[in-house]
Amino acid sequence: MLVDSYRFLPRSFRPLYEGRGAFPGEESPVWAPFENRLADSRIALLTSAGIYMKASQSTFDLDREQANPEWGDSTWRSIPATAGSDDIAVAHLHINDEDVLADPEIALPMRGLAELAEQGIVGGAVANHVAVMGYQDRGLEEWRRKTAPEIVEHLREQGAGGLILAPA
Repeated sequence: MLVDSYRFLPRSFRPLYEGRGAFPGEESPVWAPFENRLADSRIALLTSAGIYMKASQSTFDLDREQANPEWGDSTWRSIPATAGSDDIAVAHLHINDEDVLADPEIALPMRGLAELAEQGIVGGAVANHVAVMGYQDRGLEEWRRKTAPEIVEHLREQGAGGLILAPA
């Protein structure tokens, strides 16, 4: 199954991506089939809403992105599954952070995942989910070289058997 993720972009974004083709080396789908039973798997969440722990983590770099709109902060944050709405903050220029702060579940559905674990639908949730700042441009070398391997290691250390992308 091929997913056209650009089909639902706002019209103002479409010229940035239409006709450019796939990223080099990514001509085929970039995901793997889920082979384990969901009920036996620990699941992680990854949000692109720019969420971070306001008391203990630095914000994503909005100043640099404002100065260079084609740049995106490629760092990531570990978000404890126990974090509440009072614990988090949002740093993202392309979403309404008031909505995310009012109900973090719209960007990082940790309660929903916990309920699925309680019902036995999934085996459990990892202790620490992942947050990045979405709206990255095509220059993703830093993501390939550093960010993605760090996130994969973080998830493997927690025994994650699956990852749900919660895009913002």
